[in-house]
Parts: sequence; C-alpha cells; structure tokens
Amino acid sequence: MESADAPATPHARAVAPRRVTAAMVAEHAGVSTATVSLVANGKSAGRVSAANEERVRAAIRELGYVVDGIGSSLSRGVSSTVILVAPDISNPFFARVIAGVRAALGNDYQLLLSVTDAGQFPSAAETRRLLSLRPAGLLVDAPDETFLEELSAPGPVVLLDAPGVGDRLPAVNMDVEGGARDLAAHLAAQGHRRIAYVDGITGTATFALRREAFLDEAAARGIEVPPAARVATTIDVGAAAAEFAASWAAWRRDGITAVACATDTHAYGILQEARVKGLSIPCELAVAGFDDLPYSQTSNPALTSVRLPADDLGRRAAEQLRRLIEGQALEEARLTLQTSLVVRASTRRR
Repeated sequence: MESADAPATPHARAVAPRRVTAAMVAEHAGVSTATVSLVANGKSAGRVSAANEERVRAAIRELGYVVDGIGSSLSRGVSSTVILVAPDISNPFFARVIAGVRAALGNDYQLLLSVTDAGQFPSAAETRRLLSLRPAGLLVDAPDETFLEELSAPGPVVLLDAPGVGDRLPAVNMDVEGGARDLAAHLAAQGHRRIAYVDGITGTATFALRREAFLDEAAARGIEVPPAARVATTIDVGAAAAEFAASWAAWRRDGITAVACATDTHAYGILQEARVKGLSIPCELAVAGFDDLPYSQTSNPALTSVRLPADDLGRRAAEQLRRLIEGQALEEARLTLQTSLVVRASTRRR
C-alpha cells in the first residue's frame, strides 16, 4: 500500500505541454523569427522565398506552432478579430450575410459571431464582455437604440439592416419599406381584399418597418388585415406551421385569401401546413415572403418573395468596417441597397 506522501505515479501527474515559440520554429527551419512571423501571419508574398516559406510551414506542422493572437493583440492594442452581432442566427438569411462579410474580410481578419437563442437579441452587457478580446471592429445587425446606447464600443462600428436607428453610426441598409409596399400592391392587383400577416418576434426595427409599410400600403389599396390575422412567431418553419394550423379555421371564416410573411422561413411553414390541409395555392390561399432565399425558387409552389441582397449587405458592411479599421475615410457613411419583388406561382392567379 502506498504511503500518503508517496510520489505521484506517472498517470496521476499532469504534465503541462511545452509551448512552441516562433524562435523554436525559426531554429528548426533555419530562418529568422521575422521570417516565421511573416509566413505564420500570411504576409510572406514577395518578402520570403518559396524555399524558406516551405521550410517554415514544415516546421510549423512538425512542432505544432500556433500564433499567439492574444500576445499580438496586446502589443498592437487591438486584435484581427471582427465581431458580428446578430439576432436569431437560425434564420437562413444570415448564412448569406455571413458569406458576404467573409468575402470582404478575406484572410486579414477573423470573424466571430455573437448570437443568442432564437427570437432573442444579444444584450449590450454580453457584447461588452467580448470587447475584452480587443476586436478590430464590430458589425451589428438589426440593433435598437437601447442596445447602441448601452454598448459604447470604443472602436469602429458599422450597422447592418438598421433603418432609422443609430443615425450617428455608419450603416448599410436595405429598402425593406419599398419591398413591403411592392408586395402589398401586388396582392391588391391579384384581387385580395382580406389578408393575414405573419411577423417575427425579434422586435427589430427592420421587421417593424416592413410590417408598417405593408399595412399602410395595403390599407391605401383597400386591403384589410384584421387584428386577429396579425400573428408573430420565431423564424422557424415548424413554429409558423403550428401558428397557421391553429389560426386557419378562424381566418377562413373571416375571408382571408392571402398570407404575407415577414420572412421566407415563415412562408415555408405556411406552405407546408397548407398542403397538409389540402389547400390549393394560390387559388384558395396565396402565400408570400421576404428574403428570397434560394429554396424559394424550388419550393412547391415557387414562393413569391421580396428579394433582399443579403450577400451584398454583408460584403458592403464589412468593406465599410475595413476602411474604418485601416484609417480610411468613408465616401458615404450610410448606404441603402435596393430590393425587388420576385413574383412566382404562390401568388400569381392571373
């Protein structure tokens, strides 16, 4: 039996892994630490010979070297990280926004996402904790004024899809108001007079603007959207389908002939449940969405939708942020991207 003060066995003794440094890589590859830094940080083009670069990369692989990003951040005062703060990342729309952001950032910056549960927006307190990483800048999608006032970020900030919010900050917006009005006009032209509206519960300014513009244009064109036919769910196919299943009997008695949705994801749920109920679309019920996601072209039937330039939104916002990070002046601080209505079989009756 081992005594209490017996030395620990090899299995019980935790051995801290040796930290591999740039100097160790340089010695292994037979080059300078400056050369290692250039290769490891992707800045070797035209500055390091192909042979030396290959030796450094081989040494990095063999030794398991990782660039000390925290140390670099401390020495420079900021990191190469860009944080994207976004509500409800479950919305497929954000996959395209992120693709646009990454295209503009390239290999010079790393993208970190800050998101919360579906239907919730990150709090300013949560985001401020991420500022300890000393990000190069922030991209904030669909914020409200309270969030921006409480955030007080010290570095560059660019807003995305934030109509009427944060007027003092650079922003890239979309003409969601114009798209919503075009959709209402289209449904009126198809002869609809009583319509339901399915909204998102996130409560962001962009959802409020598209809803208010749609309702205003609908009223101006003689369309009624009864209060009982205005509902909201998370941006989720199942949630929208369940809401429609619970509401359709009453809506039908109330003469509802079309459903306009704040996102395509909501509309997919309506289409799914409408098929379950055996409804003919668009003859018995027309359905339209917002976003024009790729699946909208091939859904059954193809979905009428307001096309939002998601990729361009992410790319242009990240380009604006890069200019600020790199000390360049913005030619125009607030940009507005055009939207368009894409009419397909889910609403076209004639």
